Amino acid sequence: MPKYLKQFMLKVNEEVLKSTVQRAKERNIIIPTFAQQKNPELIPEKVKKQIQPLGLWDVDPRNLFRITWKNDIKTGLYGGVNYVELPSSLTGVKARIVGLVGKYFPTGAHKVGAAFGCLVPKLVSGEFDPTRQKAVWPSTGNYCRGGAYDCALLASPAIAILPQDMSPERFNWLKEIGTSEIFATPGCESNVKEIYDKCWELRKERGENIVIFNQFEEFGNSIWHYHLTGNSALEVYEKIKGPRSRLAGWVSATGSAGTIAAGDRIKHAHPHARIVASEALQCPTLLNCGFGGHRIEGIGDKHVPWIHNTRNTDTVVAVDDENCMRLFRVFNTPAGQEMLKDAGVSAEIVDKLSLMGISCISNVLSAVKTAKFYDLDENDILLTCLTDSAELYQSRLVELAAAHGKLDTSRALADFERYMLGEGSQNMMELTYHDRKRLHHFKYYTWVEQQMRDVEDLNNLWDLEFWEDVFSEEIVKHWDELIVEFNEKTGLLKAL
Repeated sequence: MPKYLKQFMLKVNEEVLKSTVQRAKERNIIIPTFAQQKNPELIPEKVKKQIQPLGLWDVDPRNLFRITWKNDIKTGLYGGVNYVELPSSLTGVKARIVGLVGKYFPTGAHKVGAAFGCLVPKLVSGEFDPTRQKAVWPSTGNYCRGGAYDCALLASPAIAILPQDMSPERFNWLKEIGTSEIFATPGCESNVKEIYDKCWELRKERGENIVIFNQFEEFGNSIWHYHLTGNSALEVYEKIKGPRSRLAGWVSATGSAGTIAAGDRIKHAHPHARIVASEALQCPTLLNCGFGGHRIEGIGDKHVPWIHNTRNTDTVVAVDDENCMRLFRVFNTPAGQEMLKDAGVSAEIVDKLSLMGISCISNVLSAVKTAKFYDLDENDILLTCLTDSAELYQSRLVELAAAHGKLDTSRALADFERYMLGEGSQNMMELTYHDRKRLHHFKYYTWVEQQMRDVEDLNNLWDLEFWEDVFSEEIVKHWDELIVEFNEKTGLLKAL
């Protein structure tokens, strides 16, 4: 067995599993495999019939089968990967910029997939007991929403931890779904350490009564994105490519380093594709070992996540949060939308701009900067992720109006030309071998000094074999086998 594979092969705790299986029976829970999320054609027809009439956000166990990039909201079943290609009339660059759409997941954000990747392996192996333990979801927003959603299906109490300055929509949704406890930690999006501090406090207070699913260190997060998001991105590329197309790269905010792991899958298939890591200019951690607060919700920073494969990162780009906020208002107000149509952006594309939340716009701007930095042309395709939608940030539009006044078409045009068309290739860095190693070393201060990780384990993260093992098919096959065994024990799938 490869030397790093063993640590991801889970030992089953049969005693705990008895309680979990009984809870699944009571709640009518059938768990999808990773293979079924990747390819919904593998989902049994009897399950599909139960899924079809459900609302996408309904708290119903069958919606676990909607944790996929391939939901078809028109039929209630499945189709191809949801994506949108943004034209040059909007981006101002020749390169083709294509975003995978996260809105059509349950909860309206793709983070519910990351939560699944962290939770389910521990659930089906007996490492987490939903009947007596609370799941703790440290997050800057959408991840804890995904975790709370999964826990609601299990009738298991969830604890959400997120910064107090996150959007009111996040807090309101957590309350509505019945989250057991919500802790608002000091600061804004970039105050991740305060989230970790709260986790340590809960560990000391509650011991084995909680299990912490820390997305910044749980490899289930990056493994889910490697196999699900990465393969979905490759499917989109194969669908849209032309005879001379090049897959130029995967552009993603670093965040918890889950979504950016899709780039590892893309680079495995297209070795010349670049992995571009994006962050806020107001907190340029990777670019300049910097710090600070910013308004691009959902990307977290001031440290390098444990699960970030820095050895595979090619370029770092920092985006001004003011650009994102101004464009968010242009995209989601009538004056801005009319201006875009007058500027030559098709009505079809304008109607799709609400598919982008604030961090999505940051990803798009990062792709624009990447296209300019590398002189990409119409044969180059840059793939990125539209993690959530404008629906989750409507309160920010109210705040922007209060700060800047009502948006009219002339102001909208000025903002569009300055913050989108005028975006340049500044605040970017192409990483050398030693730059990558510097980012790897940066992990020491968070994970060894603060989070009690072992230095030997940190050194292993610089080993190429480690990442080959962690993203191998053997791991998800092993986890799928445990899921299949779990479903057999409940008997629910067989009884349909």
